[in-house]
Amino acid sequence: MFIYNTTIKIDNDIEEEWLRWQKEIHIPDNLSTGLFYDHRFFKLLGQDESDGKTFVIQFYSKSKSLCETYMRQYAEIFTKKMIN
Repeated sequence: MFIYNTTIKIDNDIEEEWLRWQKEIHIPDNLSTGLFYDHRFFKLLGQDESDGKTFVIQFYSKSKSLCETYMRQYAEIFTKKMIN
């Protein structure tokens, strides 16, 4: 198993909207590439939350080459969507 991991701090003012977008759009879009078979979505505890909460999104792949394909073909596109 190989994991593609993203860790991101989200401003408190947009947290609810961002969480909905993750669950309804971003995560399904990543899974629809066919390169991942599962995912996990966590809130990271023990962090300073005064300027936002930290979340971890992990996508599980069966091979290193599938992760590398994702990084070459999709990572930049999906990252831009996530931060805009």
